[in-house]
Amino acid sequence: MTLHGFLNINKPAGLTSHDVVARVRRLAGRSARVGHAGTLDPLATGVLPVALGHATRLIEYLAEARKGYVGLVRLGVTTATDDAEGAVLATRPLPPLDDAAIEAAVAPLRGAIQQIPPAYAALHYQGRRLYDLARAGAAPDMPPRPVVIYRLDWERAGPDTLRIVVECGKGAYIRSLARDIGAALGCGGHLAALQRTFVGLFHLATAIPLDTLSADPAELAAALLPPETAVADWPVAQLDADQARRVANGMPVRLPALRGDRARAHGPDGALLAVLCYTGDDWQPEKVFLR
Repeated sequence: MTLHGFLNINKPAGLTSHDVVARVRRLAGRSARVGHAGTLDPLATGVLPVALGHATRLIEYLAEARKGYVGLVRLGVTTATDDAEGAVLATRPLPPLDDAAIEAAVAPLRGAIQQIPPAYAALHYQGRRLYDLARAGAAPDMPPRPVVIYRLDWERAGPDTLRIVVECGKGAYIRSLARDIGAALGCGGHLAALQRTFVGLFHLATAIPLDTLSADPAELAAALLPPETAVADWPVAQLDADQARRVANGMPVRLPALRGDRARAHGPDGALLAVLCYTGDDWQPEKVFLR
């Protein structure tokens, strides 16, 4: 049985995103196409959408999705990785932390900001991963990158700890937020714990613990969400038989007005057939899914 769709996995701590993909591939069959949407560090837990079969071709659209996190920021300790897994670089006493001082440190990190990624990150620099360069003692000084922080709330979670709730766009690092909050307060800080609460329409409340997945194809299929879950908030084009034949052959179609410049197209059987892109006159298939 070839499986097509998404698993909304609740990733446990201690596994990389690649480890989760490997586990799902063992369950689905060695020849199965499997990929994940949005890397989570081993320390982090929570939502990790995993795509199987044709759904792997939709992963790129989830890169644009808004993401949510809950994290713990420990103040007074900086680490090499900006999280609890790295070697401690410095320990400093905490300054007086009244609410006004904390809010003054947090406020500039909301909205459209320039953010320096952590030294230990999966980003490429001159053909190599940043974390490989950092481990070799050759971490470059990375320029800041534009990211969007839609929400950044905080509350006290202990004498030296803040609990933060974040909603952000693509490319944002919660480790960098923790580091920058600590730097703004003058004592340093790092991300002590992190849970991802949503990626687009994939939410923690409906995520499946990895250990509950079964190698039984029927049970695994029952846990799958349809491929269009990744683009469920896009406008929908319901195609008739003639339009479906044209789209299946890569030909454009004329459709009633739809919002935006992309739509998901479903054939007469209701299954996702294609991703369409508006060209100004008609709708051109961008990806076609034939089973």
